[in-house]
Amino acid sequence: MSSYTMVDETVLEQLRAVCGAENVKADEKTLKAFSHDKVTEEKYAHRPDVAVFPGSTEEVASVMKLANELGVPVTPRGGGSGLSGGAVPAAGGIVLSLERMNRIIEIDTDNLFAVVEPGVITKELDGELKKHGLFFAGYPMSEEICHLAGNVAENAGGGRAVKYGVTGRYVLGLQVVTPEGLTLNLGGKRVKDVTGYDLISLFTGSEGTLGVFTKLYIKLLPRPKHRLALFGFLPTPLTLNKVLPALLADPEVQPSSIEFMDALCIESVKQTAPKSDVEMTPGGAILVEVDGPTLEQIEAELQRVEQILTAHGVSGIRKAESEDHLEEVWKVRKQVPWALMRIAPHQSLEDISVPVSTIPAMLDEIRDVSTRYDVPIPCFGHAGDGNLHATPLKPESMSVEVWLETLPKLLSELYVKAAGLGGTISGEHGIGHKRSGYMKLVLGEAELDIMRRIKRAIDPNNIMNPGKILVDED
Repeated sequence: MSSYTMVDETVLEQLRAVCGAENVKADEKTLKAFSHDKVTEEKYAHRPDVAVFPGSTEEVASVMKLANELGVPVTPRGGGSGLSGGAVPAAGGIVLSLERMNRIIEIDTDNLFAVVEPGVITKELDGELKKHGLFFAGYPMSEEICHLAGNVAENAGGGRAVKYGVTGRYVLGLQVVTPEGLTLNLGGKRVKDVTGYDLISLFTGSEGTLGVFTKLYIKLLPRPKHRLALFGFLPTPLTLNKVLPALLADPEVQPSSIEFMDALCIESVKQTAPKSDVEMTPGGAILVEVDGPTLEQIEAELQRVEQILTAHGVSGIRKAESEDHLEEVWKVRKQVPWALMRIAPHQSLEDISVPVSTIPAMLDEIRDVSTRYDVPIPCFGHAGDGNLHATPLKPESMSVEVWLETLPKLLSELYVKAAGLGGTISGEHGIGHKRSGYMKLVLGEAELDIMRRIKRAIDPNNIMNPGKILVDED
């Protein structure tokens, strides 16, 4: 880790002068809350020295300039909904919470853009867009709590990525404050722009390691007027080898979601929700959603989906015959992560991404690793784009100490298996500091060196969210 300056009373006074005393907090409750994101395992927690809540781009720039001059590390923070430790202050210093910068500046219905500050909650933007018949298609499944800047920082995906892609597809402009306190204005409301290097794409997905977002230009789409879905049980996970290509290549269907839950996930839901009438099945379950402008269109699509699934042995199909029943169809899928957490508080929610055609092979590899380590690894996720959330669970009989020794070895094997199938270690949750030590398993030295050079050029003093992505920089 680089040598950093501690935040003392002199630094606190300078921060108060910039943001106001009420927006600079160093009390025990605040520092503890900001020591972790949604990953609450103690091994990943790091306490900041202070939490700062700027209210404007100018305040962010002043804080960054001060921190850079003094050598104080800064970790940007959105809603704290991340799953990789990206918002955790691995080197202490300043946590820069952007929650006060939460204005929806403009919804431009002529150009189909939303201009927002970084602290806008994704679901709140969606509520405003709904009034205009528009939507942000890159939404993640944590939309109720996540901030838009966090979505951009992680290049987040979600349940509809199979049709609409991930967040980065819709980010056409950014205002960014660099580690040295410079304010960059990149892109805007124009759809086409090849003027120089694509810096927007560089900052998107950079996990707060290159700068702080203070304004976002988000491209919008007309909101689908109708959504329908169905849920069914697979005879075997190998069925995905035939079902997924059939769904994705059929000219009569364009699914907006294709979700998968294995048998362990279904069992977990049954165990934690006794009133659930979901069936036990060795092959797991599949959920497919379609959306579109007319009910007639998506009813025809859903009928075609049912034909494809039935032809490949999918049984027990439940359909949302109307949008009122959508939540009922989605309920089991949404219950899975909560069910797994109730069963095993010590766990590691993973984010492997592989080519769609290799999903059954990856599931076989997961089962093999699970058997050899005697650790259950339920798996669910976005089958339509190959993003699998394999989730190793600490067995009740295993001590926490043994678990912490076992997990890194187990994860290394999973990641190597994914890479061998043409995959990688994260599809949407990000690297953070949870996965930074595993980057060398899936990237070559040449690729890593280019990333290091970019980081040093933009952040020469390495104060911007250190300990993330490129752990050997610290």
